[in-house]
Amino acid sequence: MVAVNTPDLWRASFPRPSASDHKYTRGHTAILGSERYTGATRLAAEACSRIGSGLVSVLSQTQADLFRLALPPDIMISERNLSELRAVNTVLAGPGGLTDVQVSQVSDLDPEIALILDADAIRIHDQCIDRPIVFTPHEGEFERYFGLIGSDRVKAVQMAATQSKAIIILKGAETLIGGPDDTVIVNRTASPYLAKAGTGDVLAGFIAGLVAQRMPLFDAACAGVWIHGRASERIGPGLVPQDLFAEIRPVLREILS
Repeated sequence: MVAVNTPDLWRASFPRPSASDHKYTRGHTAILGSERYTGATRLAAEACSRIGSGLVSVLSQTQADLFRLALPPDIMISERNLSELRAVNTVLAGPGGLTDVQVSQVSDLDPEIALILDADAIRIHDQCIDRPIVFTPHEGEFERYFGLIGSDRVKAVQMAATQSKAIIILKGAETLIGGPDDTVIVNRTASPYLAKAGTGDVLAGFIAGLVAQRMPLFDAACAGVWIHGRASERIGPGLVPQDLFAEIRPVLREILS
């Protein structure tokens, strides 16, 4: 099945906090901090928090002090290992790179914890089977890890998602979201000004934050891509990744109204 991405596809499962909710019921996302490209981690972490994850923790044994200074105060920073964190239900790895030590932490992760692999972390896709997982490659990363795209992007995504038993988001002018059941959703909300370093880190954070709130994985992927594109349309020329944060509230109101 191939369809166009609209809120009607996933609005019914979109997170709506109730009066009885607290931070733990809204999910806990752990983000493996980059040792080198710390800005990527910062963008992903703030995106995850703003989209609604109840807790967001950035883990770094080498850059913790930098993250404490640079990140908003609602985001927790820890030098601990991933396995030592309490009540984590979603892990985001890859924005800004992934070290061998972090790879081992991901490989040992409880298979019930949802995993979002972005950028460099997609290289370990074959070590992360039989678990709730989303990959977010651009076209170069897709071809590096899943094979040539060729002239039929839809077919390429269908094959890769089926073989990996994962949800794959192939980013581009028309972003494709593919599931292991051959479903492909085509997203057409986007601005050409998204073609800028860091916007993919924001998208990965959006998706992780929605998954943390227990939105079904495929719906969260579709919603995150749509919100990301819709916010970019509202900004237009001059967009830098952090501008997307200011547009989250009006876009969320648009979805929830």
